[in-house]
Amino acid sequence: MFKPTPNPPEAPSVSPYDPLDPTKLNEAAERALDHHLGPKPGTQRFADTRPSTLFIVSPDATTETLLANAYETLASVNVMACDLAFELEGSRRHFALAIQQMVELGQLLVNRALDLENPAH
Repeated sequence: MFKPTPNPPEAPSVSPYDPLDPTKLNEAAERALDHHLGPKPGTQRFADTRPSTLFIVSPDATTETLLANAYETLASVNVMACDLAFELEGSRRHFALAIQQMVELGQLLVNRALDLENPAH
């Protein structure tokens, strides 16, 4: 019987991987594991983990001042969320209205804290 393709060449008897050094293999494995499993415990991943000081709150601000400013900020976000919601339709509108309601709840909490801080006589 005639065979249309020739036999494949015989594989060389010497593998190109025979002269591998077990020490080098171990070092490579350790590097790969360190890379994929993250830093070792006790080492700090980031050099500086302090928060940014670009925007800071005045250390001598009173609680009432802080709460009043938080209330005004929430009121502004509330208006923006309402305006956005009325320009949207469908699920996006519901999403924007949900954000608006969460802001409204935040306003109520801050307002209550203001009442506790400076009760009306």
